[in-house]
Amino acid sequence: MRDGLQAYCRPCVAVYHQERQLAKGKNVRPRVETPPGHKYCRRCGEIKPHSEWHRNSSASDGLSTSCKACRAAAGRAGHLKRQYGMTEADRDELVASQKGLCVICLKNPAVHVDHCHSTGKVRGVLCFNCNSAIGKLGDDPDALRRAIAYLGGNSWKPILVAPGVYQLPS
Repeated sequence: MRDGLQAYCRPCVAVYHQERQLAKGKNVRPRVETPPGHKYCRRCGEIKPHSEWHRNSSASDGLSTSCKACRAAAGRAGHLKRQYGMTEADRDELVASQKGLCVICLKNPAVHVDHCHSTGKVRGVLCFNCNSAIGKLGDDPDALRRAIAYLGGNSWKPILVAPGVYQLPS
């Protein structure tokens, strides 16, 4: 209009718009009434307080489109898909085949996917300590054998053969 105002109020325009979209055969999300200071998450279907949402300055309400818990779950699923090419169901199946335990220590629950860094092939699911130990040994079987011998009491002391040349005992 000339005065810069709409002919109809916002709620009436919203109802009119929804009716037009339904007439076109488009899917219209129903409006969910929320108390002040709360927002509805379309992923989990729950109404949560603003403290459980990430900030998004470009959004009209200043909050993200999904709650923190849903974003974290989507992030974990995306990481598994990108990094290992597997879904959460594939990982859960692998954990179930290991009876839920780390296959190295047989004590802690298996939660971290272990993979070969050169081929990218998934080897199994380990606990944090075992997965990081293998990673810190550089996925090197010889280094692991030396660590086993060290724990057994046999120290692998290199022998100086020539200046700068060392020989490891066999």
